[in-house]
Amino acid sequence: MTAPAVLRIENLSIDYLAETTVHAVREVSLTLQRGEILGLAGESGCGKSTLAYGITRLLKPPATITSGRVLFAPHDGDDIDLSALAGEELRAFRWDKIAMVFQGAMNSLSPVLRISEQLEDVFITHRPELGRTERRKRCAGLLERVGVDRNRLRAYPHELSGGMRQRVMIAMALALEPEVLIMDEPTTALDVVVQREILQEITRLRSELGFAVVFITHDLPLLLEISDRIAVMRAGLIVELDDALTLYTRPKHPYTRRLLSSFPSLTGERGAFVRNGRLGDEVALDETEQTVDAAMAEELEAR
Repeated sequence: MTAPAVLRIENLSIDYLAETTVHAVREVSLTLQRGEILGLAGESGCGKSTLAYGITRLLKPPATITSGRVLFAPHDGDDIDLSALAGEELRAFRWDKIAMVFQGAMNSLSPVLRISEQLEDVFITHRPELGRTERRKRCAGLLERVGVDRNRLRAYPHELSGGMRQRVMIAMALALEPEVLIMDEPTTALDVVVQREILQEITRLRSELGFAVVFITHDLPLLLEISDRIAVMRAGLIVELDDALTLYTRPKHPYTRRLLSSFPSLTGERGAFVRNGRLGDEVALDETEQTVDAAMAEELEAR
């Protein structure tokens, strides 16, 4: 049974009104289900981040929404048209209902403020009724929730590793327990070991708290690991949308096939992304040209 939608994007178009108008997002329609991780993949400049900023109403001139709308369906109450929100109402909505981990987020922390002050600022702004003791208690709990020791509250950002800073930004985004979390390239500039730790943390937190995620990256193999469904974006358009396994084994659009073939194998030739005919430890994949080549290579090596 399909989960109810928490976010609906309907025919959203965004232009950059420069000397030559750039159609950055073109009539995009997507539905995000409750508790789902929806991956958004595509090359740099295809409109992924612009779409995220359009959803959260964070666009700045010369960017402008030219058509379409974004509807948010809260647990309790009627649908909210984000285009109808403005001022303090919009400001309160952004972090409370939909939060975002920005691209390059681990460098977004102020270098002159302790981690505690930066986390507390969320509560001071959105939960002014909380006293200082309660704020500190919640901040400590947030750090521990994302796998960082509460003693790090007194640390400055430069005293934390890149992975820790990224975890702090995720904790900040989860402070008010939003129903939707948009993550724009959250593992960029992290080594592969820390990337995997962050992905495991996101998956665990999603299971515990039940929020939905829009996970944006150009790294399609990464999305195949974490996403329930994946949308592939090119030149402002969604060219393919399917569940992760189907998109991996039976991609329909030529651009999706090129994306999959662009990742080199650790053991085979360029493009042999599917190496052993299995996804994880359980799901057998359909036979493809790459799996046949890999099997032949293993057979020859065995001889």
